[in-house]
Amino acid sequence: MLDAAIKQQLAAYLERLQQPIELVASLDASAAAQEMRELLHDIASLSAKVSVREDGTATRTPSFAVGRPGEAARIEFAGIPMGHEFTSLVLALLQTGGHPPKVAPEVIAQIEALDGEFRFETFISLSCHNCPDVVQALNLIAVLNPQATSAMIDGALFQREVEARKIMAVPTVFLNGEPFGQGRMTIEEIVARLDVGAEQRAAEKLAAKEAFDVLVVGGGPAGAAAAIYAARKGIRTGVLAERFGGQVLDTMAIENFISVKATDGPKLAAGLEQHVREYEVDIMNLQRAEALIPGERFHEVRTASGAVLKAKSVIVATGARWREMNVPGEREYRGQGVAYCPHCDGPLFKGKRVAVIGGGNSGVEAAIDLAGIVGHVTLLEFADALRADAVLQKKLYSLANVTVIKQAQTTEVHGDGGKVNALSYKDRASGETKRIELEGVFVQIGLLPNTDWLKGTLALSKHGEIEIDARGQTSLPGVFAAGDATTVPFKQIIIAMGAGATASLGAFDHLIRSSLPAAVAA
Repeated sequence: MLDAAIKQQLAAYLERLQQPIELVASLDASAAAQEMRELLHDIASLSAKVSVREDGTATRTPSFAVGRPGEAARIEFAGIPMGHEFTSLVLALLQTGGHPPKVAPEVIAQIEALDGEFRFETFISLSCHNCPDVVQALNLIAVLNPQATSAMIDGALFQREVEARKIMAVPTVFLNGEPFGQGRMTIEEIVARLDVGAEQRAAEKLAAKEAFDVLVVGGGPAGAAAAIYAARKGIRTGVLAERFGGQVLDTMAIENFISVKATDGPKLAAGLEQHVREYEVDIMNLQRAEALIPGERFHEVRTASGAVLKAKSVIVATGARWREMNVPGEREYRGQGVAYCPHCDGPLFKGKRVAVIGGGNSGVEAAIDLAGIVGHVTLLEFADALRADAVLQKKLYSLANVTVIKQAQTTEVHGDGGKVNALSYKDRASGETKRIELEGVFVQIGLLPNTDWLKGTLALSKHGEIEIDARGQTSLPGVFAAGDATTVPFKQIIIAMGAGATASLGAFDHLIRSSLPAAVAA
C-alpha cells in the first residue's frame, strides 16, 4: 500500500510515539477494505508501539479507529486517508501516542476545559485542500478532551450517506448529528464556537491593548508583508485578521510565485504566519473589523466583538472575496449544489451534470478539472467570447463532455427545497430564457473587495476598491492600504506582497514626519 519512501518517512515519525496505540479496523469484503487492511498493517510494521485489530464493530465499513489499548478510541477514519488527508492520519497517530501538538498553550487549555458531549463527523473529499485542517483540528480536540470524538468520512466512499444528509460541499461538519459548519475552519475558530463566553473574553483582552504605531487590518499576503516591514523598523505593530492567510487559504495550486516553482495556498499561508511570528508582532486572529474611526492623534478600528483598537497609522489589507451572481436561488442553495471551489467540492458531483459560471481563466480551469470527474459540464459566459488564455480554451474545446454557451446571463438557480436541480439563463442574443437540468453550479466570476466597512470613511472607486497613491496612501492621512482591496490593477499574490511592503514603508515615513516639529518637517 505504502511505497518504500513513504514507509521510511513514516517510520521516522513513529519514533516520536511516547505511548502504544492501536488501530481497530471495521472491514467488509470490498476492495477498499482490502486496501485499508494493507495500509494498517504497513503502519504497524513500522513501529513496535503500533498494533492492529480487525474486530471493530463500527457502523461505517470500511473504517478504522485510532486509540490507545484499553481505552475507547475517539478518532475514526471512514475511508482511506491518503492524498491531502495522509497528514491527518500521521498527526492522529502521533498525537494519540502522546506527541505534543504544535498549538498555543492557551488553546490547549481551552480545549481541555470544554464541558459537554462533542461528537464530530466531518465529510470530506480526498482532493479537498481545506478539509485536512478541519479534520486535524477536530481530531486534536478528540485527543485532548475525553468528551469529544471525531470521525472523518470520505464522501466518495459513503455516497448514500452523503445523499441522505444532502451534503453538497466539503468539508461539512456535524456536531451531535446536527449541522455545525461548512468550509475551512481553524482550530481557534472551532474552539471559539464551542467555548461559551470566549468572544467576550477576547473583546475585553483587545480593548485593554495599548495603542499601536501601525495596525495592519488583514492577514493575507499584503497584510503579512506590511507587518514584517513595520516590525523590522522597531515600532509597535499589530495585525487584526478575520483569518490569517486570507483568500490564499482557498487557493489550490500556486505556480507563479517567483523563486518557488510550485506550492499551495495553505502551505504559503502557514509560511506567512510563521515569518510574521518571528518578529514582535501582536497577531489578533479571528477578529473582523467593522468600522474605521478617524482621529487626530489616533485612528480607531472597531471590531465585530465591540472592542476598539487605537493606532497612530493603519494599513488596510482586507483583500477580496468570491463575487456572487446575486440571482434567486444562489444563497438558498449554497452548499447544496451551489459551490465556489471545484477542487474541494468536485468529487461530490461524480457522474453528475454541472455548470460553471464564468469564462475567464478560473472558470475555464474549473471546467477542465470538473470534466474529468462529472458526467457533463456546461460553461456559461456572459460575453460573446471567452476571456481565458488561448491554451486553456484549446484544452476546454477538446473535451467531449463540455458544452460552452456564450452570451448567457444566468438568471436563477432552481432546486427542490433540498438541493439544486436546474439553472435558468437568458440568451442575450435572442432574449430567450432557457433552462438547464443539472445538479451543481460552480461560480467563477471574479472577486469583490472587502471594503463595505469603509464606505463613507475612505475614498473608494466605483468598484468599491480603496483608492491609493504610489505610496499606498489613502484619502485619509495616516491610513494606508494594500492588496486586492485596493485599486492596484492586477490581483496577484506577489503584487499584494510588494504593495504591503510599500504601504508599510509609507506608513513609517508618515510616522516619522508627523512626529517632527512643524518647522523641521517642512
